[in-house]
Amino acid sequence: MKVDISLSLTGPEGSAERAAELAATGADGLFTFENAHDVFFPLVLATGATAGRTDLMTNVAMAFPRSPLHLAYAANDLQLLNQGGFRLGLGSQIRPHIQKRYGATWDKPVAQMRETVQALTMIFAHFAGEGPFEFRGEYTNHTLMTPNFNPGPNPYGKPQVHVGALGPKMCEMTAEVADGILVMPFNSERHYAERTLPAIDRGLEKAGRTRDDLEIVVEVICAVGRTDEEIAAAVRGVKGLLGFYGSTPSYKPVLDVEGWGDLQPKLNALSKQGDWAGMAELIHDDALHTIAVVGTPDQVGAELVRRYGATAQRACVYFPGYPISDEVIGETVAAIKAASGEAS
Repeated sequence: MKVDISLSLTGPEGSAERAAELAATGADGLFTFENAHDVFFPLVLATGATAGRTDLMTNVAMAFPRSPLHLAYAANDLQLLNQGGFRLGLGSQIRPHIQKRYGATWDKPVAQMRETVQALTMIFAHFAGEGPFEFRGEYTNHTLMTPNFNPGPNPYGKPQVHVGALGPKMCEMTAEVADGILVMPFNSERHYAERTLPAIDRGLEKAGRTRDDLEIVVEVICAVGRTDEEIAAAVRGVKGLLGFYGSTPSYKPVLDVEGWGDLQPKLNALSKQGDWAGMAELIHDDALHTIAVVGTPDQVGAELVRRYGATAQRACVYFPGYPISDEVIGETVAAIKAASGEAS
Protein backbone atom coordinates (compact mmCIF):
# COMPACT_ATOMS: atom_id res chain seq x y z
CA MET A 1 0.00 0.00 0.00
CA LYS A 2 1.35 3.40 -0.99
CA VAL A 3 1.00 6.28 1.47
CA ASP A 4 0.12 9.92 0.75
CA ILE A 5 0.26 12.71 3.32
CA SER A 6 -0.87 16.32 3.35
CA LEU A 7 1.49 19.10 2.38
CA SER A 8 -0.07 20.84 5.44
CA LEU A 9 0.47 24.47 4.59
CA THR A 10 -1.76 27.49 5.05
CA GLY A 11 -0.63 28.90 1.69
CA PRO A 12 1.85 28.36 -1.12
CA GLU A 13 4.83 29.88 0.70
CA GLY A 14 7.46 27.33 1.65
CA SER A 15 5.89 24.53 -0.39
CA ALA A 16 9.13 23.36 -1.98
CA GLU A 17 10.96 23.18 1.35
CA ARG A 18 8.08 21.42 3.11
CA ALA A 19 7.65 18.99 0.22
CA ALA A 20 11.31 18.02 0.50
CA GLU A 21 10.94 17.44 4.25
CA LEU A 22 7.82 15.30 3.86
CA ALA A 23 9.24 13.33 0.96
CA ALA A 24 12.10 12.41 3.30
CA THR A 25 9.61 10.66 5.61
CA GLY A 26 9.19 7.96 2.96
CA ALA A 27 5.75 9.07 1.81
CA ASP A 28 4.92 8.06 -1.76
CA GLY A 29 2.85 11.16 -2.42
CA LEU A 30 1.76 14.57 -1.16
CA PHE A 31 -1.61 16.24 -1.51
CA THR A 32 -3.20 19.65 -1.02
CA PHE A 33 -6.63 20.76 0.20
CA GLU A 34 -8.98 23.31 -1.31
CA ASN A 35 -9.10 25.86 1.51
CA ALA A 36 -8.34 29.57 1.81
CA HIS A 37 -5.71 29.33 -0.95
CA ASP A 38 -5.58 27.87 -4.43
CA VAL A 39 -5.21 24.10 -4.41
CA PHE A 40 -2.78 23.97 -7.34
CA PHE A 41 -0.19 26.66 -6.52
CA PRO A 42 1.56 24.82 -3.65
CA LEU A 43 1.96 21.77 -5.89
CA VAL A 44 3.58 23.85 -8.62
CA LEU A 45 6.21 24.97 -6.12
CA ALA A 46 6.51 21.49 -4.63
CA THR A 47 7.60 20.00 -7.96
CA GLY A 48 11.02 21.58 -7.39
CA ALA A 49 11.53 18.97 -4.68
CA THR A 50 9.35 16.10 -5.89
CA ALA A 51 9.82 15.86 -9.68
CA GLY A 52 10.45 12.30 -10.73
CA ARG A 53 10.42 11.05 -7.14
CA THR A 54 7.18 11.78 -5.26
CA ASP A 55 3.59 11.75 -6.50
CA LEU A 56 1.36 14.83 -6.15
CA MET A 57 -2.40 15.17 -5.95
CA THR A 58 -5.17 17.71 -5.42
CA ASN A 59 -7.36 16.33 -2.66
CA VAL A 60 -9.61 17.76 -3.78
CA ALA A 61 -10.08 20.52 -6.36
CA MET A 62 -13.68 21.70 -6.56
CA ALA A 63 -14.89 20.65 -9.99
CA PHE A 64 -18.11 22.58 -10.57
CA PRO A 65 -16.76 26.15 -10.38
CA ARG A 66 -14.01 25.29 -12.89
CA SER A 67 -14.15 24.53 -16.60
CA PRO A 68 -12.92 21.02 -17.47
CA LEU A 69 -10.45 22.67 -19.85
CA HIS A 70 -9.00 24.82 -17.03
CA LEU A 71 -8.63 21.65 -14.95
CA ALA A 72 -7.04 19.82 -17.86
CA TYR A 73 -4.42 22.52 -18.49
CA ALA A 74 -3.48 22.65 -14.78
CA ALA A 75 -3.28 18.87 -14.48
CA ASN A 76 -1.32 18.48 -17.70
CA ASP A 77 1.21 21.12 -16.61
CA LEU A 78 1.64 19.54 -13.17
CA GLN A 79 2.14 16.13 -14.78
CA LEU A 80 4.86 17.74 -16.88
CA LEU A 81 6.51 19.66 -14.01
CA ASN A 82 6.46 16.65 -11.69
CA GLN A 83 7.73 14.30 -14.40
CA GLY A 84 4.65 12.12 -13.95
CA GLY A 85 2.74 10.90 -10.91
CA PHE A 86 0.14 13.67 -10.81
CA ARG A 87 -3.42 12.81 -9.84
CA LEU A 88 -6.20 15.32 -10.39
CA GLY A 89 -8.47 14.70 -7.41
CA LEU A 90 -11.89 16.27 -7.87
CA GLY A 91 -14.71 16.96 -5.41
CA SER A 92 -18.27 18.20 -5.59
CA GLN A 93 -18.49 20.09 -2.25
CA ILE A 94 -22.05 20.86 -1.09
CA ARG A 95 -24.78 23.05 -2.53
CA PRO A 96 -24.43 26.14 -0.25
CA HIS A 97 -20.69 26.47 -0.93
CA ILE A 98 -21.00 25.90 -4.68
CA GLN A 99 -23.87 28.33 -5.07
CA LYS A 100 -23.16 30.94 -2.39
CA ARG A 101 -19.36 30.91 -2.05
CA TYR A 102 -18.25 30.07 -5.57
CA GLY A 103 -21.28 31.52 -7.35
CA ALA A 104 -21.43 28.44 -9.55
CA THR A 105 -24.09 25.96 -10.64
CA TRP A 106 -25.28 23.09 -8.47
CA ASP A 107 -27.87 20.89 -10.10
CA LYS A 108 -27.38 17.12 -10.14
CA PRO A 109 -23.93 16.56 -8.63
CA VAL A 110 -23.42 12.98 -9.81
CA ALA A 111 -24.41 13.86 -13.38
CA GLN A 112 -22.31 17.04 -13.29
CA MET A 113 -19.26 15.15 -12.03
CA ARG A 114 -19.73 12.43 -14.62
CA GLU A 115 -19.61 15.03 -17.39
CA THR A 116 -16.55 16.69 -15.87
CA VAL A 117 -14.65 13.39 -15.81
CA GLN A 118 -15.80 12.41 -19.29
CA ALA A 119 -14.84 15.81 -20.70
CA LEU A 120 -11.41 15.57 -19.07
CA THR A 121 -10.94 12.09 -20.52
CA MET A 122 -11.70 13.45 -23.98
CA ILE A 123 -9.41 16.46 -23.55
CA PHE A 124 -6.45 14.39 -22.37
CA ALA A 125 -6.99 11.95 -25.23
CA HIS A 126 -7.04 14.84 -27.72
CA PHE A 127 -3.86 16.31 -26.27
CA ALA A 128 -2.29 12.87 -26.79
CA GLY A 129 -3.46 12.77 -30.41
CA GLU A 130 -5.96 9.98 -29.80
CA GLY A 131 -9.25 11.52 -30.86
CA PRO A 132 -11.26 14.58 -31.82
CA PHE A 133 -11.87 17.52 -29.51
CA GLU A 134 -15.57 17.01 -29.05
CA PHE A 135 -17.72 16.61 -25.99
CA ARG A 136 -21.36 17.62 -25.81
CA GLY A 137 -23.18 17.39 -22.52
CA GLU A 138 -25.88 19.01 -20.44
CA TYR A 139 -23.44 20.96 -18.27
CA THR A 140 -20.37 21.45 -20.45
CA ASN A 141 -19.55 21.49 -24.16
CA HIS A 142 -16.13 21.41 -25.82
CA THR A 143 -16.04 21.56 -29.62
CA LEU A 144 -13.26 24.00 -30.57
CA MET A 145 -9.51 23.44 -30.24
CA THR A 146 -6.87 25.01 -32.47
CA PRO A 147 -3.20 23.96 -32.62
CA ASN A 148 -1.87 26.94 -30.68
CA PHE A 149 -4.06 25.99 -27.68
CA ASN A 150 -3.17 22.29 -27.75
CA PRO A 151 -0.08 21.39 -25.66
CA GLY A 152 0.27 18.09 -27.46
CA PRO A 153 1.24 14.71 -25.98
CA ASN A 154 2.65 14.78 -22.46
CA PRO A 155 5.95 12.88 -22.33
CA TYR A 156 4.96 11.49 -18.92
CA GLY A 157 1.53 10.30 -20.03
CA LYS A 158 -1.93 11.47 -19.13
CA PRO A 159 -2.70 12.65 -15.58
CA GLN A 160 -5.03 10.36 -13.68
CA VAL A 161 -8.47 11.68 -12.72
CA HIS A 162 -9.75 10.68 -9.28
CA VAL A 163 -13.05 11.63 -7.67
CA GLY A 164 -13.82 12.06 -3.98
CA ALA A 165 -16.91 10.01 -3.17
CA LEU A 166 -18.95 8.74 -0.23
CA GLY A 167 -22.56 8.18 -1.31
CA PRO A 168 -23.39 5.08 -3.37
CA LYS A 169 -24.38 6.97 -6.51
CA MET A 170 -21.15 9.01 -6.62
CA CYS A 171 -19.08 5.90 -5.83
CA GLU A 172 -20.79 3.93 -8.58
CA MET A 173 -20.36 6.67 -11.17
CA THR A 174 -16.72 7.19 -10.22
CA ALA A 175 -15.93 3.50 -10.63
CA GLU A 176 -17.61 3.58 -14.02
CA VAL A 177 -15.75 6.53 -15.59
CA ALA A 178 -12.73 7.69 -13.51
CA ASP A 179 -9.19 6.42 -13.01
CA GLY A 180 -9.50 6.34 -9.24
CA ILE A 181 -11.76 6.93 -6.27
CA LEU A 182 -10.89 8.90 -3.13
CA VAL A 183 -12.95 7.30 -0.37
CA MET A 184 -13.86 10.08 2.03
CA PRO A 185 -12.13 10.04 5.45
CA PHE A 186 -15.30 10.10 7.57
CA ASN A 187 -15.92 6.41 7.06
CA SER A 188 -15.84 3.11 8.89
CA GLU A 189 -14.79 -0.42 8.07
CA ARG A 190 -18.42 -1.54 8.02
CA HIS A 191 -19.67 1.34 5.86
CA TYR A 192 -16.77 0.77 3.47
CA ALA A 193 -17.56 -2.95 3.17
CA GLU A 194 -21.33 -2.69 3.06
CA ARG A 195 -21.87 0.50 1.07
CA THR A 196 -18.69 1.68 -0.68
CA LEU A 197 -17.26 -1.49 -2.20
CA PRO A 198 -20.60 -2.81 -3.55
CA ALA A 199 -21.22 0.58 -5.22
CA ILE A 200 -17.74 0.47 -6.72
CA ASP A 201 -18.37 -3.02 -8.07
CA ARG A 202 -21.68 -1.96 -9.63
CA GLY A 203 -19.97 0.89 -11.45
CA LEU A 204 -17.15 -1.31 -12.67
CA GLU A 205 -19.62 -3.90 -13.92
CA LYS A 206 -21.54 -1.25 -15.86
CA ALA A 207 -18.36 -0.21 -17.64
CA GLY A 208 -17.08 -3.74 -18.20
CA ARG A 209 -14.14 -3.01 -15.94
CA THR A 210 -12.55 -4.78 -12.97
CA ARG A 211 -10.92 -3.50 -9.79
CA ASP A 212 -7.61 -3.65 -11.61
CA ASP A 213 -8.90 -0.75 -13.73
CA LEU A 214 -9.58 1.53 -10.74
CA GLU A 215 -7.18 2.90 -8.13
CA ILE A 216 -8.92 2.79 -4.74
CA VAL A 217 -7.51 5.39 -2.36
CA VAL A 218 -8.80 5.29 1.21
CA GLU A 219 -8.54 8.47 3.23
CA VAL A 220 -7.93 7.73 6.89
CA ILE A 221 -7.96 10.00 9.94
CA CYS A 222 -5.24 8.93 12.36
CA ALA A 223 -4.50 9.81 15.98
CA VAL A 224 -0.86 8.83 16.34
CA GLY A 225 1.65 9.16 19.16
CA ARG A 226 4.54 7.35 20.79
CA THR A 227 3.35 7.88 24.37
CA ASP A 228 0.00 7.90 26.14
CA GLU A 229 0.26 11.68 26.44
CA GLU A 230 0.92 12.14 22.73
CA ILE A 231 -1.94 9.83 21.80
CA ALA A 232 -4.28 11.70 24.16
CA ALA A 233 -3.36 14.99 22.47
CA ALA A 234 -3.91 13.42 19.07
CA VAL A 235 -7.31 12.10 20.14
CA ARG A 236 -8.40 15.59 21.19
CA GLY A 237 -7.52 16.95 17.78
CA VAL A 238 -9.16 14.09 15.91
CA LYS A 239 -12.39 14.29 17.93
CA GLY A 240 -12.70 17.92 16.89
CA LEU A 241 -12.53 16.97 13.21
CA LEU A 242 -14.91 14.04 13.64
CA GLY A 243 -17.41 16.34 15.31
CA PHE A 244 -17.19 18.75 12.38
CA TYR A 245 -17.64 16.01 9.80
CA GLY A 246 -20.40 14.33 11.77
CA SER A 247 -22.46 17.53 11.89
CA THR A 248 -22.85 17.45 8.10
CA PRO A 249 -26.01 15.69 6.81
CA SER A 250 -24.13 14.05 3.93
CA TYR A 251 -22.07 12.04 6.43
CA LYS A 252 -25.06 10.78 8.41
CA PRO A 253 -25.18 7.46 6.48
CA VAL A 254 -21.85 6.48 8.03
CA LEU A 255 -23.27 7.06 11.50
CA ASP A 256 -26.50 5.29 10.54
CA VAL A 257 -24.64 2.13 9.55
CA GLU A 258 -23.04 2.03 12.99
CA GLY A 259 -26.31 2.78 14.81
CA TRP A 260 -25.29 6.30 15.80
CA GLY A 261 -27.50 8.30 13.45
CA ASP A 262 -28.94 10.33 16.34
CA LEU A 263 -25.51 11.95 16.77
CA GLN A 264 -25.74 13.91 13.52
CA PRO A 265 -28.61 16.28 14.42
CA LYS A 266 -27.08 16.87 17.85
CA LEU A 267 -23.72 17.75 16.30
CA ASN A 268 -25.43 19.91 13.68
CA ALA A 269 -27.31 21.87 16.35
CA LEU A 270 -24.08 22.54 18.27
CA SER A 271 -22.32 23.62 15.07
CA LYS A 272 -24.95 26.31 14.54
CA GLN A 273 -24.18 27.56 18.05
CA GLY A 274 -20.45 27.53 17.36
CA ASP A 275 -19.92 25.07 20.21
CA TRP A 276 -16.94 23.23 18.72
CA ALA A 277 -15.78 21.90 22.09
CA GLY A 278 -19.23 20.48 22.77
CA MET A 279 -19.20 18.76 19.39
CA ALA A 280 -15.89 17.05 20.15
CA GLU A 281 -17.24 15.85 23.51
CA LEU A 282 -20.13 14.11 21.72
CA ILE A 283 -17.70 11.89 19.83
CA HIS A 284 -17.59 8.87 22.13
CA ASP A 285 -14.71 6.40 22.18
CA ASP A 286 -16.53 3.80 20.10
CA ALA A 287 -17.07 6.34 17.32
CA LEU A 288 -13.49 7.55 17.62
CA HIS A 289 -11.97 4.08 17.23
CA THR A 290 -14.45 3.03 14.54
CA ILE A 291 -14.01 6.01 12.22
CA ALA A 292 -10.42 7.00 13.00
CA VAL A 293 -7.36 4.83 13.63
CA VAL A 294 -5.70 5.41 17.00
CA GLY A 295 -2.43 4.32 18.59
CA THR A 296 1.31 4.17 18.17
CA PRO A 297 2.78 4.21 14.65
CA ASP A 298 2.99 0.40 14.62
CA GLN A 299 -0.57 0.01 15.92
CA VAL A 300 -1.93 2.51 13.41
CA GLY A 301 -0.07 0.87 10.55
CA ALA A 302 -1.34 -2.59 11.42
CA GLU A 303 -4.95 -1.47 11.96
CA LEU A 304 -5.12 0.65 8.81
CA VAL A 305 -3.86 -2.22 6.68
CA ARG A 306 -6.17 -4.70 8.41
CA ARG A 307 -9.17 -2.56 7.52
CA TYR A 308 -8.30 -1.56 3.99
CA GLY A 309 -5.16 -3.33 2.78
CA ALA A 310 -6.94 -6.08 0.87
CA THR A 311 -8.86 -3.67 -1.37
CA ALA A 312 -7.08 -0.29 -1.51
CA GLN A 313 -3.87 0.52 -3.34
CA ARG A 314 -3.15 3.79 -1.55
CA ALA A 315 -3.98 5.53 1.71
CA CYS A 316 -4.17 9.29 2.25
CA VAL A 317 -3.28 9.63 5.92
CA TYR A 318 -4.48 12.61 7.96
CA PHE A 319 -3.01 13.88 11.25
CA PRO A 320 -5.53 16.65 12.02
CA GLY A 321 -5.58 19.18 14.82
CA TYR A 322 -2.54 18.06 16.82
CA PRO A 323 1.24 18.46 16.66
CA ILE A 324 3.16 15.59 15.11
CA SER A 325 6.84 15.44 14.26
CA ASP A 326 8.19 14.39 10.90
CA GLU A 327 9.96 11.55 12.70
CA VAL A 328 6.63 10.13 13.91
CA ILE A 329 5.11 10.65 10.47
CA GLY A 330 8.00 8.68 9.01
CA GLU A 331 7.51 5.88 11.54
CA THR A 332 3.80 5.73 10.67
CA VAL A 333 4.49 5.62 6.94
CA ALA A 334 7.03 2.84 7.48
CA ALA A 335 4.60 0.91 9.69
CA ILE A 336 1.84 1.04 7.05
CA LYS A 337 4.22 -0.19 4.38
CA ALA A 338 5.59 -2.93 6.64
CA ALA A 339 2.08 -4.13 7.53
CA SER A 340 1.17 -4.27 3.86
CA GLY A 341 4.31 -6.22 3.04
CA GLU A 342 6.25 -3.43 1.35
CA ALA A 343 9.74 -2.23 2.12
CA SER A 344 9.78 1.26 3.62
